[in-house]
Amino acid sequence: MKLIIGNKNYSSWSLRPWMAARACGQSFEEIRIPLFMEGSRERILQHSPSGKVPCLIDHGLAVWDSLAVCEYLAEKSPSLWPADPAARAVARAISAEMHSSFQDLRENMPMNIRKDYAGKGRTPGVDANIARIEAIWNDCRARFGTKANPGGPYLFGAFSIADAMYAPVCFRFKTYGVQPAGAAGEYLAAMLAHPAMKEWEAAARTETESIPAEDLYG
Repeated sequence: MKLIIGNKNYSSWSLRPWMAARACGQSFEEIRIPLFMEGSRERILQHSPSGKVPCLIDHGLAVWDSLAVCEYLAEKSPSLWPADPAARAVARAISAEMHSSFQDLRENMPMNIRKDYAGKGRTPGVDANIARIEAIWNDCRARFGTKANPGGPYLFGAFSIADAMYAPVCFRFKTYGVQPAGAAGEYLAAMLAHPAMKEWEAAARTETESIPAEDLYG
């Protein structure tokens, strides 16, 4: 199994299936292709029919798009989704919402692990996105995390695809100094302390490539 990803500092979409693969213990070869450089698209097209990352290759089968890759991994490791049907339905709903929404946050607070942009990127649209994300985190922890699985620090107790989908937001909140209160803040701290998140962050900080369009605030 091979997972084609972009720069760890910038590629939020790459982080999601990488976290899911790490969480379910799947063994895979990581192929990192720096984005927006000469020849980047040609190199990606050697693996991914969409010309974009991430892309998972499993015995010749290509699966692209972050959520599709996570779903494919869940076929092999069903524990990546909550076992309870109601929790699983909500986990899928918030994962899909993350996949398709929060455009203001994406545009004004791109993932950029190496930077300290505390206080930057705040607009009314971004603040509305942040409020919605915090509401999701608080609701999931209250309904499916704390009550259903008292020992689990993640949205549905045990780590799931939903957590993988929100992992880049956690790095964004750290970079831009967003500090949720209550259960949402506790969840953010648990995610940033996850061993795989720390591994990804450490690797991102060693990268030297720069994408000017993502370094919005200098």
